[in-house]
Amino acid sequence: MLTPKERLKMILEGQRADRPACICPGGMMNMVTAELMDEVQVSLPEAHSDARKMADLAKAVYEKGCFENYGVPFCMTIEAEEMGAKVDMGSKVYEPHVVEYVMDSVCDYRKLTPIDLEKGRAKVVLDAIHILKAETEGVPIVGNLTGPISTASSVMEPVIFYKELRKKNKEAHEYMNFITDQLIKFGRAQIEAGADVIAISDPSGTGEILGPKYFEEFAVTYINQLLDSLQDEKLGTIVHICGQMRPVYREVNELHSNVLSFDSIVPMKEAREYLKDRVLMGNVSTYALEFGDPERVKMLTESCWKNGSDILSPACGLGMKSPLRNVQSILECLKEEA
Repeated sequence: MLTPKERLKMILEGQRADRPACICPGGMMNMVTAELMDEVQVSLPEAHSDARKMADLAKAVYEKGCFENYGVPFCMTIEAEEMGAKVDMGSKVYEPHVVEYVMDSVCDYRKLTPIDLEKGRAKVVLDAIHILKAETEGVPIVGNLTGPISTASSVMEPVIFYKELRKKNKEAHEYMNFITDQLIKFGRAQIEAGADVIAISDPSGTGEILGPKYFEEFAVTYINQLLDSLQDEKLGTIVHICGQMRPVYREVNELHSNVLSFDSIVPMKEAREYLKDRVLMGNVSTYALEFGDPERVKMLTESCWKNGSDILSPACGLGMKSPLRNVQSILECLKEEA
């Protein structure tokens, strides 16, 4: 019987395992629900700022039969907050979000504070990874980064940011280099702390928003710069891109990650046709996970598996009110079908 870490390692290396892995990375793809928090008596938002509680919640996701990994943190605001943005820490039913930007133009990036790994929530994440590494084995630890475009558009007004990619192109590249350098530093620290996998989620860096030209020039360029600058990961890397992929499959295939992950708008069968040789992850509807029932979830899981998914996961971040029974149904389906 393969351990979850052994199974995921085989899949990331392109080998055939006994069945698909079942993971939910964390970060944008948060896997913690209100019902899970009630069961283990550890809650958000407190666990966002407490390494012990963060590690305990990550453990609970595995121990309660939801997914075969640990993943931290549980939001996408840490990088922006560490660089100066103000963040509402959310509640038990909604996630943290930026409430005040730092700058008004890509030209202002020198106003940003470089990420300090010795304090704040960046340190909380690193401490939580250390705890998970020390207290468990056989379960992969996934560290998470907010992608370059999504981070860049979290510390300034997104509409202005997208316009200035064209109007102030040179300065936009200087800004993106600064942002990517901060992400490299944070990602390398997560690997050193014990993360087996780094997942990068860039929901604002979609082909639908950027168009193929700017998707390649900015999203692909800086995600690859980030990936290529990480030290040799223990298992590998995952990149999640939101939105429709049909206009940018060629560009997406240029990403240097081990795994490509898409949300539910992308048919897995179509993704497999365009990306024949890639390891694909996804993409069970999060709407069905929150509002459907276990049988519906199992049907969607089986469909994703049969249409080419190598790693089963929710299509995006789980709604915090998703019933635990529905969430557990993905892994149950894989075990029943194996």
